[in-house]
Amino acid sequence: MISAEEKLNERIKELTCLYEVTSIIVNCDYNQIEDALKGILHCLQKAWRYNKDAQVKLDASGYTIVTSNFPKNPICLESGIKVFNKKAGIVQVAYPNDKYSASDFLREEKKLLQNVCLEIGNLLERKQIKDNEIIIKRKMERADRLGILGEITAGIAHELNTPLANILGFAELLKSRIMEDTQAVQDLDKIINSAIFSREVVKKLMFFACEMPQQMSLVNINPIITSALHLMEPSLKKKKIIHQLDFSNPEVFLRVDTIQLTQVIFNLVLNAIYFSPVKGRITISVKEEKKQVSISITDQGPGVSSKIKDRIFEPFFSTKPVGEGSGLGLSVVHGIIKSHKGMIKFRSNTPKGTIFTIDFPKI
Repeated sequence: MISAEEKLNERIKELTCLYEVTSIIVNCDYNQIEDALKGILHCLQKAWRYNKDAQVKLDASGYTIVTSNFPKNPICLESGIKVFNKKAGIVQVAYPNDKYSASDFLREEKKLLQNVCLEIGNLLERKQIKDNEIIIKRKMERADRLGILGEITAGIAHELNTPLANILGFAELLKSRIMEDTQAVQDLDKIINSAIFSREVVKKLMFFACEMPQQMSLVNINPIITSALHLMEPSLKKKKIIHQLDFSNPEVFLRVDTIQLTQVIFNLVLNAIYFSPVKGRITISVKEEKKQVSISITDQGPGVSSKIKDRIFEPFFSTKPVGEGSGLGLSVVHGIIKSHKGMIKFRSNTPKGTIFTIDFPKI
């Protein structure tokens, strides 16, 4: 028989266990979920009546965690784990069979184990939801990059045509001169330079199109922005748009993912081009301050209506005609900037148009 004092002590241990398990789950880092599960098993181990001999094993959703002295032929109390109403594994609490029997488990301990398994199932569900969100975000970014690629394909082709024509033209000249004219050496240099230029343009295209994990590094963002604008020259020329690029300092260093920063600039400038009138003006300014770097894109378009300003960063929301916009661009921009711990805002330009401003913290 268990005395009233012993029953009270057991209830205290069980309540303490539930509190600690809840705290672990609330503060869980989903990238280190295995550590959280180990912590939960440790809490369970302490909550049992004979906690010095109790051992715990978890096997669920690809995770197998066992305490150090789990017996070979145990006396077990176990409960199932469900993830989205499907059985995903079990948790076992065991005693060595040479010292204990099934009657040594308390009825309250069975309820405690069931409650903890329910919490573990909820944790694994949230982990799956988080993983799915990351996958969806990557798919959105990839879809958006491919959409941008479609818009700049004409520009890429134009960029390639001139250097490739130089390669072919000077190669033909080289055939007739190489044996008799030292000018051939200079022509050869031109061939090499044009080939290198072509290779770099293609490299940018492939690098931008590929799906890659975020790679943060300290870089000078000025040439990144300049290069992005250079690739959009055909789109700017098509509408005869005047563009101005202002840097507060010759070099502005920031810890960013180069490809994602390029994607942000592409999206915002392409939007500015789309909504700008023919012969309009677009200004891109980069201002370095003590604790942050601000990038502003200013256009002279119709501006953002007050009716849609609260929806502008929503996925799949677009004011462009059907077939001309996916509604992903600004949503992806918002996500990228948020992942860089930055902030994006917009305001009206005077007398007309919009100014988008991105503030990146200096980390």
